[in-house]
Amino acid sequence: MRAAKLVSCILTASVLTLTPLAQAKLDPAGLKRGLNSIRPEEAYALCQTMASPEFAGRLTGHQGYTAAARWAALKFKEWGLKPLGAKEGYLQSYPSPYTLVDRAEMTLLLPEKTAEGQAKVKELKLEAGKDFLPLLFSDSGQAEAGLVFAGWGICAPELGYDDYAGLEVKDRFVLCFRGTPDPSDKRFQEYDEHRTRMKTARDKGAVGLVYIYPEVSANPNGDWLEGFIPVEISEQTADLIIKDKGLTSAELKNDLALYKRPLSFALEAHLRTSLESRHFADGIGYNIVGWVEGSDPKLKSECLIFGGHFDHCGRHLGILFPGADDNASGSASVMEIAQAFAALGRKPRRSAVFVLFGGEEMGLLGSKYFAEHLPPQFTSVAAMFNFDMTGEGDGAWCGVSPEPVSLKQALEEADHQVKILRGLRVIRQVGVRSSDFAPFFLKGIPCASLGSNGPHLAYHQAGDTIYRLNPDIMADIAKVAFLAGCDLADR
Repeated sequence: MRAAKLVSCILTASVLTLTPLAQAKLDPAGLKRGLNSIRPEEAYALCQTMASPEFAGRLTGHQGYTAAARWAALKFKEWGLKPLGAKEGYLQSYPSPYTLVDRAEMTLLLPEKTAEGQAKVKELKLEAGKDFLPLLFSDSGQAEAGLVFAGWGICAPELGYDDYAGLEVKDRFVLCFRGTPDPSDKRFQEYDEHRTRMKTARDKGAVGLVYIYPEVSANPNGDWLEGFIPVEISEQTADLIIKDKGLTSAELKNDLALYKRPLSFALEAHLRTSLESRHFADGIGYNIVGWVEGSDPKLKSECLIFGGHFDHCGRHLGILFPGADDNASGSASVMEIAQAFAALGRKPRRSAVFVLFGGEEMGLLGSKYFAEHLPPQFTSVAAMFNFDMTGEGDGAWCGVSPEPVSLKQALEEADHQVKILRGLRVIRQVGVRSSDFAPFFLKGIPCASLGSNGPHLAYHQAGDTIYRLNPDIMADIAKVAFLAGCDLADR
């Protein structure tokens, strides 16, 4: 009954907007068949496979990711999707260097005084995965060095802001927060890139950079720099380092945000670290691509893209980062939509392309590559639907381009029956924390980005397992996008 109502809804919406050329409409039986193919239990089973130890956390470039990509390509073939071409099959390759962190030790050296007032040093060994975690592009190295606090770690003299002014950082670790002095000032955006912040510290002679995060989490989004050791520490660990200043890390961060000026200083504590990693400069990543050809001879070269990132953070220090919610869930939603389009009788007028992107966790590498290397059978992209973290919660949010209004209307019409959207906001701009829709949005392509309402409590942590997932919400998000996509593709 629910599927029949959904079919009625989408056909009614389409009749109001289709041009005379498309009066044949989609076959109701095929549309119903497509909807019925989107099944919560299958979406969950797909996530279970993607997040399994067999694929080693799907770090782009690593053999675990490549094996997972080949598995997904076989699924596309099984469902009858067309490949990119005879040579590439379903895999679009691109360069993707990566790093594996094999071993890491870190000890804080904290100055104290005895009861007699004599100076001594307390050594506190930190626990990997709890107190600290190397950033997943760190070089190997051993170091014992002092620490300096450098605010946001930004050097932008042309903007009248420099956290490094008057600060001696050579042969020391730079301690800082992630962020900018004024989030509303987009001129700081490039300085909030991990790559920019790391290179600035390295070029000033620092041994490494130490981020303060509320909780440590896996992060492969940066460039391997020879001899440079970037790490994260928890706020609780940072509090021990700055205790002698009479501050907590939360207070320090609040002051930076309030005063919007540098608050930098040297610290008494030292840091001892030993790290072993392997860098693979010649790594190859893959976008997994399949498509359903449109039925209109003139419009089939136009396409709608349904995409979500397939990668996660890998396995490091013996810790597996499964990436079930982020983003096996979004990948499963894309795969369910792909299967639904393949099940249609008469296909929509425009083609539908399904892409599981690699390298999102490394800085949208796969989606940037695809946006710049659109397969030659397509002359334009009518719209792009992105799916990121669709697995936790009981509802969905959606960001949508302001134009054309038909994109927003199609999503709202589809949701009249599914009833999962808890919020729909307009995307005005993209930043350094954007998802895979960003490269398409920047090209002027209408975009919609969907995710579940969470909470996403184990973000980039070992606890992001399938046991946190809600199969129904993954399927419902897929149904809304399938219906909206059918509407738009057939106009």
